[in-house]
Amino acid sequence: MTLSKEDKKTLSRIRIEKARKFLEDARATFNEGRYETSVNRSYYAALNAGRSLLILEGVDPSSHKGVITMLGLKFVRTNLLPKEFIKHFELLLARRTDVDYGDLELVDKEDAFDSLGLAEGLVEKVDALREKIIGGL
Repeated sequence: MTLSKEDKKTLSRIRIEKARKFLEDARATFNEGRYETSVNRSYYAALNAGRSLLILEGVDPSSHKGVITMLGLKFVRTNLLPKEFIKHFELLLARRTDVDYGDLELVDKEDAFDSLGLAEGLVEKVDALREKIIGGL
């Protein structure tokens, strides 16, 4: 994918804003006791945050696993993000998959709260790194 620096910045901003909106939704649905929806929105907040970072490198994976893999290659292996970043992302994906597709999967308040906290941490780390990268573009 060939994008101008400005296009990359614009797409990154759109995606991080979407991530923040999903975090707001995750908090609201958690407070309403809708834990499955909160887990779903928490994951999608992390996904969009990750995509906001990758696009700055001109990378735009077409799958969820592709986003995780490329974040690992581009940012964890280079020590720009901590190793646990990928573990947390994979846990959010597993929980989201369970609540979206599992017929017998139940999410309790504790798991939803943990997912929300993980997503908030991931979005925060990504946003801080985004700002550094954008400053260097």
